[in-house]
Amino acid sequence: MSVKLAKTAGFCMGVRRAVDIVLDLAQKRRRQTIYTYGPLIHNPQTVELLRNRGIVPIRSLAEIDSTDKTALLIIRAHGISPAEMSKVGKLGIRVVDATCPRVAHVQKIIRKHASQGYEILILGDAEHPEVNGLLGFAGDRGIVIGDLAAVDRLPDLRKVCVVAQTTQDVEGYRRMVGRIRERFPDAVVFDTICDSTERRQAEVKELAGEMDAMFVVGGRNSANTRRLATLSKLEGKPTFHVETVEEIEGIDVDRFDRIGVSAGASTPNWTIDRVVSMLVQRQGKSRGPYRHLLDFWDFLVRTDIYSALGAGCLSASCSLLQGRHVLLLHVLIAALYVYAMHTLNRLTDRRSSWRIGSFREDAYPRQEPLFIALCASALFVALVLAYLDGPQTFLLLLFMSAAGGLYNVNLLPEGWRFRSLKDLPGSKNISMAVAWAASTALLPVLDNEPYLQPSVIVSFLFVGGLVFTRSALSDVVDIQKDRFLGKETLPVVIGKERTQTLLKVLIALLLVLLVCAYPLGWTSSVAFTLTACVFYLWICLDLCDRRSELSGAVLEGLLETVYIIAGFSCLVWLVLPGFITVQR
Repeated sequence: MSVKLAKTAGFCMGVRRAVDIVLDLAQKRRRQTIYTYGPLIHNPQTVELLRNRGIVPIRSLAEIDSTDKTALLIIRAHGISPAEMSKVGKLGIRVVDATCPRVAHVQKIIRKHASQGYEILILGDAEHPEVNGLLGFAGDRGIVIGDLAAVDRLPDLRKVCVVAQTTQDVEGYRRMVGRIRERFPDAVVFDTICDSTERRQAEVKELAGEMDAMFVVGGRNSANTRRLATLSKLEGKPTFHVETVEEIEGIDVDRFDRIGVSAGASTPNWTIDRVVSMLVQRQGKSRGPYRHLLDFWDFLVRTDIYSALGAGCLSASCSLLQGRHVLLLHVLIAALYVYAMHTLNRLTDRRSSWRIGSFREDAYPRQEPLFIALCASALFVALVLAYLDGPQTFLLLLFMSAAGGLYNVNLLPEGWRFRSLKDLPGSKNISMAVAWAASTALLPVLDNEPYLQPSVIVSFLFVGGLVFTRSALSDVVDIQKDRFLGKETLPVVIGKERTQTLLKVLIALLLVLLVCAYPLGWTSSVAFTLTACVFYLWICLDLCDRRSELSGAVLEGLLETVYIIAGFSCLVWLVLPGFITVQR
């Protein structure tokens, strides 16, 4: 069994640009209404999510509150006609034109050639908003051509200019252009189909040829998504056009060994992730000898048990870095605390983040009472073990637990920009790094030995840097979703490129820290083997850049694996001869 995701699935350049413009404005203009002239994208679920942030789609200018002079109107990526733009200019409110640059290019071609006396043939869907806008630039010289029959019905024309809707079917466009050239040999033809549209359509046909079935994800009101589904069907493969992941429940996917997935230009990546994840889960056929291991790994990632195991591995790594014996007590405290905090925060944050989809959606909401019980039990046992270790360990863990529990709680009145700790820009990355570092590197030494010695500081910085980088990489992947929710994560605040640059610098510093720690006498020589974690993080940077090729669960699991590598590195160090052994 295999589920293969198309590389071009998801937002195209024009849609992404329009969405970014709107979300940037929403971030700056809090509590002010932002109108979009028509739905920003052809995806009902995403449009509704935008509405919750005060971004209201309108179909008529009459829907705008004329008394609200602080309102803002966005022209979406499809563009509008000059006549409509003139009406918009008379509203007396600020207008932001988010027309796709490729659509704007077609508008300029039409305007120029219409002024030169050409009849403008627009190859596309007469009902599509982009085509309606393009017609306005042609004046009374525009004609929409939807099929070959429409070409045959054309009267004799002296000067002809041909353009295409940017999301037009490539093969259909070529057939119509061929017929137009037969009738009008001197026609001026511009291939204005967006190159991402061509790639998307070519990829769908190629995937359909390789797979047993195809799933095309996107709104049913999206013309380009419907076109992808049509192209897949023409390849003779069973094709399912789904708008939400829930629609898969009624489809028997067990009969297909290989499934391809593509998505329209208006489909957000979290919806694609959910569909891919569900297909992998629903696939009942054999995936080879490692099927059960992969299923088990997937289960551990989805339920945050994998994170807890990682915390245990880091606790053991810190003990060896500090030249101490690894105690099961300390490993359990770290693992149970991390599991409890992760589970608690997923449960308390579900209203904001899960409503737009998460690969964990099948686990937490459907079994919430069970996870609440597991969370409470894990935290209780961790606190008991900390109490047995010593009073300082217990008090610090109690404080950390209280802080973690309050992270998603609104502490300030409604109307304040920062109502909870999670609202502080970049707070998640910093708080996670400090909490993990404290539970793995600091807690075990509080009641046992001095905790300001170099080995403790190095291990604290090592874990903190590792967790910060891993957390920020996850935010880079989820930047689209976080922007829609209004979360001010590090990549949202400073941008994806700057975040990646920052992480590269941090990874380099971690490498220098580990390489220098043992020669300077700060730690044991296990620091050398732990450099494997740093090199793995560098690989993860590339994985996040190729994010479209991996589902959310797989990518999250791969990022979490950096902690498990720390545990294996320590095992290698313990069994290799020639290394300095633990003295205490």
